[in-house]
Amino acid sequence: MSYLKGVFAFLLIIGLTSCSKDEQSYDDIRDAGISFLEANKAREGVKVTSSGLQYKVIKEGNSIHPIATDDVKVHYHGTTIDGVVFDSSVDRGEPSSFPLNRVIKGWTEGLQLMGEGAKYTFYIPYELAYGVNGAGGTIKPYMALVFEVELIKVN
Repeated sequence: MSYLKGVFAFLLIIGLTSCSKDEQSYDDIRDAGISFLEANKAREGVKVTSSGLQYKVIKEGNSIHPIATDDVKVHYHGTTIDGVVFDSSVDRGEPSSFPLNRVIKGWTEGLQLMGEGAKYTFYIPYELAYGVNGAGGTIKPYMALVFEVELIKVN
């Protein structure tokens, strides 16, 4: 019985130690995103919405803007704040179509600012991206993201 208590205590300590490392790395990820966005908002041409979404207009589009319930066809290139590509319809050579209200909040908000034919860069805080859970793989919890998005068509 005493042996089992010792094994349990050892496993508990190892579990707590590994959680602390994960929590520390997530703190680092969150802090890096906050610092990046703080510096980024001072860059020329970067605008900030009331939610904290940052965007830069690369090319304006026409007067046809989507609403949250529309389907949209886009080309996009998604990276972490340090430039690691995690997804890109541009690299695949195939635009993507989806309901605008079925994507991350930063996309839903940002694409509604765009007219067909527009191209913007979105700088998305973690709260408007994948939040505290991340999306697995490259997209960790608390990670701010960068997307270059071209709105091809509002369906």
